[in-house]
Amino acid sequence: MTRDGNPVIVGAGPAGVRAAQALVGHGLRPVVIDEAPRWGGQIYRQQPDGFRRTAGQLYGFEAGRARALHEAFADLLPHVDYRPGQLVWNAGAHQLDLWEAATGRHASLPWRDLILATGATDRILPVPGWTTPGVYSLGGAQVALKFQGCAIGQQVVLAGSGPLLYLVAYQYKKAGAEVRAVLDYASTAEQAGALLPMSRLPAVLAKGLYYVAWLRLHGVPIHASARLARVEGEYGVEAVHWVSRTDPSETHRIACDALGFGYGLRPENQLADLLGCGFAFDPQQRAHLVAQQQGQSSVPGVFVAGDGARILGADAAELAGERAALKLLAQRGIAVDMARMARLDARLARIAAFRAGLERAFPFPRDWAAQVPDHTVVCRCEAVTAGEIRRAAREQGADEMNRMKALCRVGMGRCQGRMCGVAGAELLAHACARPVELVGRIRGQAPVKPVPVAGLESRLESGQVAGEGVRHG
Repeated sequence: MTRDGNPVIVGAGPAGVRAAQALVGHGLRPVVIDEAPRWGGQIYRQQPDGFRRTAGQLYGFEAGRARALHEAFADLLPHVDYRPGQLVWNAGAHQLDLWEAATGRHASLPWRDLILATGATDRILPVPGWTTPGVYSLGGAQVALKFQGCAIGQQVVLAGSGPLLYLVAYQYKKAGAEVRAVLDYASTAEQAGALLPMSRLPAVLAKGLYYVAWLRLHGVPIHASARLARVEGEYGVEAVHWVSRTDPSETHRIACDALGFGYGLRPENQLADLLGCGFAFDPQQRAHLVAQQQGQSSVPGVFVAGDGARILGADAAELAGERAALKLLAQRGIAVDMARMARLDARLARIAAFRAGLERAFPFPRDWAAQVPDHTVVCRCEAVTAGEIRRAAREQGADEMNRMKALCRVGMGRCQGRMCGVAGAELLAHACARPVELVGRIRGQAPVKPVPVAGLESRLESGQVAGEGVRHG
């Protein structure tokens, strides 16, 4: 029984793979559950069978790290219970609820110790027209290129803030796509002022500078201090409009047929929420993160690692995955190398200091809530606009996200607030003049992602579903 012995790892990206490697190295046989069909996570996503692009074409500078991670887990396959293509959609005390894509079957899995390596998703701040066909998140644009071997359009604009903006632009241009422009919310002064803390990891900084220089050399226009204003087009993207943060009086138009945008990443921490883990607001990342020490959450037996715990990037995710596994082993009374733990902590501290520089170089658009028009759709699942959120705050006294959700249904749709939660919180905080940390966050609800109801009813009736996350009747 898994509950009595083998640990469970959710996610087979950089954190999950290194956690599994550490557990196997100490004699355990972990269960590794992954929603994707093959291991590697988002950053090292493997291409489908039949695709013949090289590692260099897929991963660029990270080709060596991608190969190392893929080969490490391939070597682990005889020693782990690997379950690809399975979504963990609910979690409760010592039980996970799963849905398997290939068979369409629902199942449950008991657990004793659990490592959540669930990764991250794009942080979205809507603009008018963002629901137009041809608009993608930056991560979605990257998935199309890596996993499906296609671009999101023939004339692409990429906008937002964060290092992913330049990486995706580089990858698209390198693949032969026409990148019409990069619209960077950050100013050159903000980026220059962050060079000192980012110099703690000179190789990583050099790669970022290389991407920018390469794009400029190959004729891609890069506009700093650019705020995305709206998307033009009725049946598909025809153009994007933007204004300068320093001179918003003039609107600029760029003809294109696709837009990829995003403002950094947000952790996928809904499972930790369902399990009752404590959260704490992090002002640097402007988000509520799972409270943890060396990967250990506030719930006994539940560990978190990688970007699902804190956005630090793939290199840190590998380190954090191993660290969480060592913490788990130590709590089981299994001897671990404490010197190794100290080295992992030191390396993670260096990356965290670098990350602080990144947050300065690519700041969150704190003026977004004041600028977005009332008619802008914020929650596309429930068609809730910015104006409706403002009215609920002004006329109904909503000053907390879950009350807001009850009043106007923001975050109540298929994505469960994964796409609109950040924007909803920013709007509510601005509307009721409260710090964003005080308006809270949308509480996790099962299913954390949409699953078919076929086959689920009998499990609900028999009480086989974990916890109290799913209610019916």
